[in-house]
Amino acid sequence: MSSVLPDSYGNFDLVKRIHLDFTDVTVSRWRIFNDSGCPHTLEHLVFMGSEKYPYKGVLDNLANRGFSNGTNAWTDTDHTAYTISTAGEQGFLQLLPIYVDHILYPTITRAGFVTEVHHIDGKGRDSGVVYSEMQGRENTPGDLMALHSQRLVNPSGSAYRSETGGLMEALRVLTPEQIKQYHGTYYVPHNLSLIVAGKLSSGTLSLLDVVQRQVEPSIIEHGQGKGPFPSEWKRPFLETPSAIRPSIEATIKQTVEFPEHDESMGEIILTFLGPSPNAFLERKALEMLGTYLTSSSAAPLNKEYIEIEQPLCAYIAFGEDTRATSVDLAVYVGSVPTDQLQTFDVKLIDSLRRIVDEGLDMERMSMILNREERQLRSKLESSKGDTFSGSIITDSLYGATDGSDLKESMNDIQQYNELRNWSSASWTSLLQKYYIDAQAVIVLGKPSAALAEKLEKDEKERIVRQVEKLGPEGLKKAEEELEAAKAEHDQPIPTELLTSFPVPDVKSIAWIPVKSLQEVGIGRPSQRLVSAPADLKKHVTSDGLPLPFFVQYDHVQSDFVSVHGIFSLAKLPRRLRPLVSTYLSSFFSLGVKRECGEYLTHEQVVNKLDDETVSYEVGLGMSNAFTDTFRISIKVEVGRYDAAVAWLKDLIYGAEFDKDRLQIVIAKIQQSLPELKRSGDNVLGSLWAELVFNEDSTSRAGSILPQLDFIPKIAKQLQENPAELISDLEEIRTHLTNPSCVRFSVTGNVLRLQKPRSTWGKYFLKTHPAGDLSPVPTTADTLSEVGKNPAKKAIVMSLPTIESSYVTHATKSIQGFNHPDFAVMRVTLEVLNATESYLWRYIRGSGLAYGAYVSLDAEAGLLSFTLYRIELDEPTIDAAKSSIVYGVTKNVSTPGRAAIVSFSNQALKGVSQTHQIDLLEKYQAVSKEDILAALQKHFLPLFEASSSVAVTVTAPGKAHEIGEGLQKVGFDVEQRVLEVDSDGLEADEEFESGSSSDSHSDSDEERR
Repeated sequence: MSSVLPDSYGNFDLVKRIHLDFTDVTVSRWRIFNDSGCPHTLEHLVFMGSEKYPYKGVLDNLANRGFSNGTNAWTDTDHTAYTISTAGEQGFLQLLPIYVDHILYPTITRAGFVTEVHHIDGKGRDSGVVYSEMQGRENTPGDLMALHSQRLVNPSGSAYRSETGGLMEALRVLTPEQIKQYHGTYYVPHNLSLIVAGKLSSGTLSLLDVVQRQVEPSIIEHGQGKGPFPSEWKRPFLETPSAIRPSIEATIKQTVEFPEHDESMGEIILTFLGPSPNAFLERKALEMLGTYLTSSSAAPLNKEYIEIEQPLCAYIAFGEDTRATSVDLAVYVGSVPTDQLQTFDVKLIDSLRRIVDEGLDMERMSMILNREERQLRSKLESSKGDTFSGSIITDSLYGATDGSDLKESMNDIQQYNELRNWSSASWTSLLQKYYIDAQAVIVLGKPSAALAEKLEKDEKERIVRQVEKLGPEGLKKAEEELEAAKAEHDQPIPTELLTSFPVPDVKSIAWIPVKSLQEVGIGRPSQRLVSAPADLKKHVTSDGLPLPFFVQYDHVQSDFVSVHGIFSLAKLPRRLRPLVSTYLSSFFSLGVKRECGEYLTHEQVVNKLDDETVSYEVGLGMSNAFTDTFRISIKVEVGRYDAAVAWLKDLIYGAEFDKDRLQIVIAKIQQSLPELKRSGDNVLGSLWAELVFNEDSTSRAGSILPQLDFIPKIAKQLQENPAELISDLEEIRTHLTNPSCVRFSVTGNVLRLQKPRSTWGKYFLKTHPAGDLSPVPTTADTLSEVGKNPAKKAIVMSLPTIESSYVTHATKSIQGFNHPDFAVMRVTLEVLNATESYLWRYIRGSGLAYGAYVSLDAEAGLLSFTLYRIELDEPTIDAAKSSIVYGVTKNVSTPGRAAIVSFSNQALKGVSQTHQIDLLEKYQAVSKEDILAALQKHFLPLFEASSSVAVTVTAPGKAHEIGEGLQKVGFDVEQRVLEVDSDGLEADEEFESGSSSDSHSDSDEERR
């Protein structure tokens, strides 16, 4: 940005300029002279066209041309936010006035309402994008409990009582006129805040110039140039009845049932009233208290409720919702045994009372404050704008109009410094005031098999009544209205409009430089494709002798460094693969004998890791790939590099598999299973893995359906033969640490490390002698026979906890990261997937589903055969190529991401360090003919039973119809029902061959 800004520019006055002394961020604030679901439905309709640009999808089509991946939005209880992210400023400044025109002056047509919000199809069923979204949410425990809680906390007349997403019953009677009325009231310039975060290379004034020249005239034309505070305007929430938030005079406890056949586990939300929204230090202190109480296995509440042989819950989380007058302080408790629901809150308050009496562990609190500051500084390095955008949104809603609250709301470092001076009494008095002495609203979420059956029965009966009420003529009219709406949306956007929006030059993007050095180990053939930069090579090679094992160094400018261990699971026996998930869960929950001979209990391990690191994690694979590898990552400040490598060694080699600790770990896993199996996404992924992978797949073995059966078995084994289970875990470790299966990575500021190479020798030389290096295992190695030759097989599983459907289809495709067809496939994928492109228009745009997308190896959602009738045009192809640029840029947009991509490309994928950037040139060369050929060769087989497989997870009432539909088009259908024995948590999958389809799908893709 420009280093010097005037106090005024045109019609803009500078209200507040804030410099944060702990980071190079400047914030400038400028000013220019119900349950119906209206907020949420309007959020969707904004994207359907505007006064100046009255074409459905024009906004996202233009965004895709401007180095973006489309627009997005979300609706919260107190605001709707519209977002756009671009690579570089050119596309952003071009798009901004068009976006604002859509927000302030949308068309809101009947046709848009029919497809995007709600309609009835020719069979009498309700659908629409918003309706599908809310159908997937409305009867989930989280949504049911949250709505009930906010209605108990807030008085009649408060907007905080509303389900702004829209309840299905209300959506069915909502009208476009109601939405227009809501828009006219609240979508006005004086209720709009424009927040721009990031680097404007031409300066802030270029932004103000665009707004003044291209946005302000339209506001004046509409008679809305009334200044920031029109006399008749009342700030929502602050100057309306919503600001009246009476105290909770007496604790209220109520039970809400949610549909679930497994009645073993419930959930709890406790809500207390907190301080005022501008009490920033007190709010930060309450946030730190929640972290102190629950952040790890060594936290006080976790030790008492979770880290025990029979856990009383799976998690406890403290949260905050900003509200007028006083914030809401919520405590979320998950997977509580149903026989503990009624008494849990009493036990919890007693625990807090005892913590107050005993006082806080101030050493632990000091560690938490230091760690939180480290994590904030790390986040600032990777995402300065996003770090503060939430605070700025909140300030626009609840802050002082002169901007005087803004700096304090963002000054986290100063708040940490002040809190370091607090005594134990200061902390305990806060806990006493807001959680112990205060009254609360307590909502118990109780699973109900009877409710699940009732909802299914009621929905079927409602549809029957709706069909009878409409009659043949009414159904025909509904179908005709839907088809007319779709036809109206199909009106083409003028090519000249799209091409008038120039695609920015890729050369305008400044890529983060990464210097890379790969040492594969003494005697091993080098995999390095290009030579290392001289300064990095000298820095590393001058530090001790060459190592006999693989280490890759990827240097970027940073205050931090991360070390990663990647361990192949290719040679792990099948019988041990289901146990890998338990090994992962126990990884940071065991005692450790360190290299130096010191023994640490599991609590000491966690406390020391929290004290010495920025973050630590363990999982399968890297960047959602290579899931038959086991990964450990530890991020530290540069000066603690030695400690990070030492922890990597000790956690792998020094962990002690203790029966008592394993019993607690397994009990926690077992307690979380009922909640995990309520998710359609989880169950779909598990069924999918079972179909296309064989038993050598680690991700298949660790998915929810096998684990439902496996975890109770090892819980029993641990009691009856603990030595056998411990021996199995030791065997997993033996396979992990085979020197031929190990790759290490260093990402971050390598040039600032005092001993980049010899540190590894210090800790791993004895255990990793010279030898061959095994290839990186890929998922292609573990495909089942169906996965190798997908054809005709379909599985339909009934899941009573959902009301919508989740679907995946797949066919064979290209394999390999350097495949010659990769560039054309990538562009074709973008042509199909881009916002307002083909899948969006024909599936979501027709109101059939909330989302659909196609990926290189698996496709999700119901895809219509209109794909056969695609008419490609050059603007669409240009937009697809431009959108890819954004994706590539985002993946390397921070020093940490850029370094990880460098490692993953060279060490795991076997391609060049800058592979994704190198491909940009190939993408530009992809032609219309190339895309049509790829569609014919690779994508059309998706829609033929003879060349594809399908997996569906759906509500019980839809399973039969879906199965019948799949059978009619040639699939061999297997029907399954997921039930769970709540006593033993053993999966009870009932199988039958036969039929059962609903042409509706709800892929829960996160887009508006």
